[in-house]
Amino acid sequence: MRTPLKSGTRKARFALIGLALAGLAAIPGAVAAASTGSPSHPAGSDPASAVKPTIVLEHGAWADGSSWSGVITRLQQGGYTVDVPPNPLRGVSSDSAYLASYLATVPGPVVLAGHSYGGFVTTNAATGDKNVRALVYIDAYIPARGDTINSLTAQFPGSQITPAALNFVPSPGGVTDAYIKPALFRSILANDLPASQAAELAATQRPIAASALTEVSGPPAWATIPSWAVIGTADHAIPPAAQEFMAARAHATVTKINASHLSLISHPGTVANVIEEAARATS
Repeated sequence: MRTPLKSGTRKARFALIGLALAGLAAIPGAVAAASTGSPSHPAGSDPASAVKPTIVLEHGAWADGSSWSGVITRLQQGGYTVDVPPNPLRGVSSDSAYLASYLATVPGPVVLAGHSYGGFVTTNAATGDKNVRALVYIDAYIPARGDTINSLTAQFPGSQITPAALNFVPSPGGVTDAYIKPALFRSILANDLPASQAAELAATQRPIAASALTEVSGPPAWATIPSWAVIGTADHAIPPAAQEFMAARAHATVTKINASHLSLISHPGTVANVIEEAARATS
């Protein structure tokens, strides 16, 4: 049984509520912060966080979102909201459509970074998206319209990704998945990482649909969005010469480092710095 509040008690409680609301209203932005935000993009207590773009990171083939871990830590320490949606790795058009749908849910400006095949996806997903203010390519494909993964890889010598380096596994629905052979994973993708770490990455790699390697790219987002590129000069997957050609064609600001194809793992500080540079330049 609820005991009715005495008149004096009720008046005192209302007075306290009034004081609390008055105090909240006296804090700039406090009422707005209390009423806005979402689970994936909460309203931050730092006023500066409202002007920072969201960083969206797209992983590549034979990897997952955890490959960005070191970069994520540094960007979050810099006050950025970081999103790492999964790349389905099913094909250029479907993967790009998925990422474009994800980007449509992100409020405010975006800096979009892609690693390896993820660059192929970001190039297509960001076309026409006015919220994407910068593109960052990390050891990545930067395709023009009509390019394919295979055509860009073969345009310059030096890639160790060949049919002989892949295991092909049929999957339901008539799709054939392509894996890097574990014994070759380190020499192709992770030649500057410890053998034990490369072995873990090989064991947890996610396959890409083999059909994605021959699917053509559409109109490139880099034609209208400023771009940055990190090029690993010891990359055995995408030849550095190919990366330099693609970056020049996209008029990207280039940073070169002595790194493997997985510079986002071996040199996360440099990669994070370039992403922050892009964010500052477009804010």
